[in-house]
Amino acid sequence: MAHIKGGDLLAKKLQDIASLISNASSVRVGFLAESTYPSGQYVATIAAIQEYGAASRGIPPRPFFRNMIAKRKGEWPDAVKELLKDNGYDALRTLQLTGEAIASQLRQSIVDTNSPPLKPATIKRKGGTSGMVYNPADLSTFAAKPLVHTGHMLNSINYQVKE
Repeated sequence: MAHIKGGDLLAKKLQDIASLISNASSVRVGFLAESTYPSGQYVATIAAIQEYGAASRGIPPRPFFRNMIAKRKGEWPDAVKELLKDNGYDALRTLQLTGEAIASQLRQSIVDTNSPPLKPATIKRKGGTSGMVYNPADLSTFAAKPLVHTGHMLNSINYQVKE
């Protein structure tokens, strides 16, 4: 911890910290507006359909985003506090690191989401066979893995820091 003597030095140090803390104000994590599939469909739209389901299209909800938030949100305040200290109160760097960490947690939530299982027709369309059930230990069952087909949605997760 820095030791400061004298009012002028303290005021300068506090002003320096204040400018660093205010160099960024927020971070957004998820499927940013510019992310699209090769077809032109927005990744955020497809992710929302997967998250909340689309009963009219027979797609059940697979709440990977909400589950990740519920599981991890309690960790974030302390993590940000520690990152601020570790990065000399540089809010921009802190929020960049926070965005990277939460994006990684969101990717892991997609990987961890395995239910409800895919319909047999979906598995077949992905190259699987009748009766196939996803088993993470058996790569030959990957066609039955919910939320991951080409990996495009998974790889589209990003973050943006507002300065």
